[in-house]
Amino acid sequence: MAGAVAALSVLLLAACGDNSASSATSEESGPAAAAGNQPDVNGDGKVVIGILSPGDTNDNGYYESFVASAKDFAAEQGWEVITQDKLNPADAVTAARNMCRQNVDLVAIGASELKDAIPVAAEPGCATTNWYVAAGQGVEQTPYIATSQDDANETLLAAGYAAGLLMQERGVTKAGYVTGPELDFAVIAYKAFVAGVRQVIPDAEVVATYTGDFDDSAKGQEAALAQINQGVGLLYPYLGGATDAAAKVATEHGVPSLTPGTDRCGDPSADFAISVIFSPGDYFAAALQDFAAGKLTMGETRVWHLGVDPVPTVKLCDGTPEQVAAVEEFITRIGSGEIVPADEVAKLS
Repeated sequence: MAGAVAALSVLLLAACGDNSASSATSEESGPAAAAGNQPDVNGDGKVVIGILSPGDTNDNGYYESFVASAKDFAAEQGWEVITQDKLNPADAVTAARNMCRQNVDLVAIGASELKDAIPVAAEPGCATTNWYVAAGQGVEQTPYIATSQDDANETLLAAGYAAGLLMQERGVTKAGYVTGPELDFAVIAYKAFVAGVRQVIPDAEVVATYTGDFDDSAKGQEAALAQINQGVGLLYPYLGGATDAAAKVATEHGVPSLTPGTDRCGDPSADFAISVIFSPGDYFAAALQDFAAGKLTMGETRVWHLGVDPVPTVKLCDGTPEQVAAVEEFITRIGSGEIVPADEVAKLS
């Protein structure tokens, strides 16, 4: 997994290392949290990256990509990486303070579930650290953090469109969506996915199951099997550590799946028909390059757009040439502004 993420990150850095205006916006400017120079912000002669993740960083997917990218880049630079994963959001503040006490130069938060830790960046105990946040729903930019974000409506609309093409080919009109807690970002992703599917099949049904846990494999399997028994012909396991378990059940029943964040086309463990690529590791890799060059600015957000930047993107694993061309055209139309994903989602109301 780490190798795949690293390969994609190399392409990303080559294409996007200049942080061009097309993919970067300054949401709020302010002083850096620390007065020291990057990357050795605290001036102790070494560089240490501290990562906080709410998910399993061995999930073969979204959460692992964040750590894999950091470790690959840190190894090249001779840096150290400290990781704390499977964090309960209720413990985010304490974990962030403890990370600062370990004299890290950069605190990196891997997902918006830990957004309650962000105010800690302004505390005296973290005065010699910089912060990077993989921003998502509800994350507010402050002068003490650098963030990256994308638009779930863009990526999930395209994912749904690609799924609709496969469903149409298979004569399927019912798809499934299995995720964890009923959090805002998971609901937003579901609605955009539905809107995308209905671009192709206007009367398609997409059933959603919220298991309450992104990483509980038993719950993921149970939800996937229940949906398959209800007749879904395509499954989106929008999960963390439970992704593979749910996808394996789908594969055993001849139902193709989509990935939640990473490129797993050709993965023998499950029939991933579509890779929906929005892994935070790709965005983090670009931020780390800026950090190494002393150019990661606190108080700024870099926004990544489908059809404009190399990631996020959607990839059909074994689609026909016509299907692949159709997905690429759809993505291009989103990137150009011809298709406005938020407007398409609003039509569901």
